[in-house]
Amino acid sequence: MILGLDIGGANTKAASSTGTFAQSVYLPMWQGAPLGEALQSWAKLDPEAVAVVMTGELADCFPSKLAGIQRLISEVKKAFSCPISFWGQSGFQWQEPLELAGANWSASATFLWSVAGDGIFVDMGSTTTDLIPMVGRPLAAKTDYQRLARGELVYTGLLRTGIGSLLPAAWIRGESIPLSPELFAIAADAYLALGDISEDGYSCAAPDGQGKSQKEALRRLARSVCSDLEEIGEDAALAIAAQARDSQLRMIVSALHRLSKEHGLARVMAAGVGEPVVARAARLAGLGCSRLSEIYGREISNVFPAFAVARLLESEKEER
Repeated sequence: MILGLDIGGANTKAASSTGTFAQSVYLPMWQGAPLGEALQSWAKLDPEAVAVVMTGELADCFPSKLAGIQRLISEVKKAFSCPISFWGQSGFQWQEPLELAGANWSASATFLWSVAGDGIFVDMGSTTTDLIPMVGRPLAAKTDYQRLARGELVYTGLLRTGIGSLLPAAWIRGESIPLSPELFAIAADAYLALGDISEDGYSCAAPDGQGKSQKEALRRLARSVCSDLEEIGEDAALAIAAQARDSQLRMIVSALHRLSKEHGLARVMAAGVGEPVVARAARLAGLGCSRLSEIYGREISNVFPAFAVARLLESEKEER
């Protein structure tokens, strides 16, 4: 068994090349989360080799991306005694450590294109959404900065995105109410309040450090307009949630429209914890959609870069 790892700033994910093991652990780097402990627990699976992609180098606890990469490489090497391969923007053969920065999308798209062909690969995670055009090969820009500029990285996710960044103002009882830019509520609160995710699906920390019941989510949403829930009522808090959800959906639809027209693509391949949102956006954009959960299972879809990099290393070993 080859184990794939996707080390992110908020979540670290693992998957076996066989697809029989998949796990995601909330490990916020900026809070000094015990990454080493999670890696050591996965080392007990006794993999024959480990394949690694990362995005966690961007966490602002590191003074630079390079420092983050070096730290993450060190943590992996301390945890595993088997051979370890790190995937960079051009594959396992890389020259400079900075080629490893933000390369998880590259592993996903490279593997997916090899088995499914052309289309737009869209992976909506807890924090960001990757949109990778694939025509003959993955065509996305190499760095996060460049992908942001080209609309191939949309910095919005199913869980951790602040409500204020999705919705400058909400319509409540016919009145437009500006939302506070404070981190009072996040997208997870909107989706939980609306019943789109379960309490277990709210897998990151709540902004106020409190619980993850629907009532608590509604209270956080009310706070986003500087109010208590008792002051504006549940219907108003639910209205904020619905408008935030719709705003995020429009962001993804807009990105899909642009990329599909630019590259002449009519098919989306959706993955990630936000896969249902991507599928809905594809329909609204008039595009076909293949959901990777229907091919590989929900757990693998949620950790697809980890699975993809494990499969890529497995294929490379078979070719030798």
